[in-house]
Amino acid sequence: MSGVHGANPLRDAQDRRLPRIAGPSGLVIFGVTGDLSRKKLMPAVYDLANRGLLPPGFSLIGFARRQWEDEDFAEEVYQAVKQHARTPFREEVWQQLSQGMRFVQGDFDDHDAFETLKKTMEELDKAQGTGGNFAFYLSVPPKFFPLVVQQLKKHGLADQKDGSWRRAVIEKPFGHDLTSAKELNEIVHEVFASDQVFRIDHYLGKETVQNILALRFANTLFEPIWNRSYVDHVQITMAEDIGIGGRAGYYDGIGAARDVIQNHLLQLLALTAMEEPASFDADALASEKTKVLGAVKLPKDLGRDTVRAQYAAGWQGGERAVGYLEEEGIDPASKTDTYAAVKLEIDNRRWAGVPFYLRTGKRLGRRVTEIAVVFQRAPHSPFDHTATEELGQNALVIRVQPDEGVTMRFGSKVPGTSMEVRDVSMDFAYGESFTESSPEAYERLILDVLLGDSNLFPRTEEVERSWEILDPIEEYWDQHGKPAQYTAGTWGPAEADEMLARDGRSWRRP
Repeated sequence: MSGVHGANPLRDAQDRRLPRIAGPSGLVIFGVTGDLSRKKLMPAVYDLANRGLLPPGFSLIGFARRQWEDEDFAEEVYQAVKQHARTPFREEVWQQLSQGMRFVQGDFDDHDAFETLKKTMEELDKAQGTGGNFAFYLSVPPKFFPLVVQQLKKHGLADQKDGSWRRAVIEKPFGHDLTSAKELNEIVHEVFASDQVFRIDHYLGKETVQNILALRFANTLFEPIWNRSYVDHVQITMAEDIGIGGRAGYYDGIGAARDVIQNHLLQLLALTAMEEPASFDADALASEKTKVLGAVKLPKDLGRDTVRAQYAAGWQGGERAVGYLEEEGIDPASKTDTYAAVKLEIDNRRWAGVPFYLRTGKRLGRRVTEIAVVFQRAPHSPFDHTATEELGQNALVIRVQPDEGVTMRFGSKVPGTSMEVRDVSMDFAYGESFTESSPEAYERLILDVLLGDSNLFPRTEEVERSWEILDPIEEYWDQHGKPAQYTAGTWGPAEADEMLARDGRSWRRP
């Protein structure tokens, strides 16, 4: 048996079949009292422990302003696990995990608190055998990133000693534009080397997103037609059926394009359009994604081929929904987009002339994320026009959420004596094809951080290139009037439909 480790069958079998288990380590969560921590991070840590993927002495330290003791923090984690964990609760797993839980109370500018954190980590090294290996998860608003990172440096917490490691995990948004992204990267890289920094885009942790790579490069069925000779266009959609909820303070001034297109959708575009990497290691993947993002071409007429909009009052799920400008905490004169659609092209040999339509929005028809690769019509049809009038274009649809899977749409003869061809779908669903349920994205990503595997984390170059794509669009929008309007519960503004209609196309209704 051959492989990356040579002809050692035991090591190869371990690489391919057995789960990867984190070595001695601990996780420090800044902002541990927030929603992300309670609903995603703490349950993901428990689920990893429950699946046997964490070391016996794994440690979890919470850092926040609350006046908590270690027991209070453990109770908070317990409640979060009970409510949000994916795997069944097991008392013996909880007892082992809770032994390594500690809480440090303080503000981000509190030097004493960071000294306490340092002592707590040293104590856990001895008590739990963490080996000096800690990841710092910055589950905090972006404005606090520089302060926390500088505090880690000042108190020696970022130092890697005696073969141990320290890593920083940063949640999006990675800046507000290209300039701020570069400033943030400089601040972070003053303290942590590039291989110590893990930028979380939770979409990249989803099984279906990783399946894009398997679908394309493990099958001869798709790759030969994955190009301009056969593909008519690509639609990438991330739709939400909820409004901004209680996030007015975060959302207003950022908007849909910065919140979703700059990271999630451009990453999905990169995975869909990139060339085959030499291998699936982090450097090779990042290189191909950066190349294809570097080939993205903006439309010549941004007024014609981009749309921003805000939801107006309407009905959703049988309930009355207020408009964005009526939401609590929103400035009635706000121009922040809750819907954004853009047409992009990729200026390379594979994709020249194939439009990529990206759209995202809140208060749309339903919650769905999908990539639809729509193929060209057959160059010649021997059928009568009446036989194929209900036949659409062939499409391959990768469903990222909520019903993870892949659908192929193609034409088939309708049973009967006449020749009539109509669209049918062939469906693959993760839930029906595999006995094990897909792990939560944060499980995969936290485990990858502890293992030092950065395959699924955007690199500095990818982040900056994404801002280079979005910044001119945002600048154009800032200078040209107000956002369009669309009724809550619909699929977006008429202007977005018109954008595709001018190209002789229409949006899919997922």
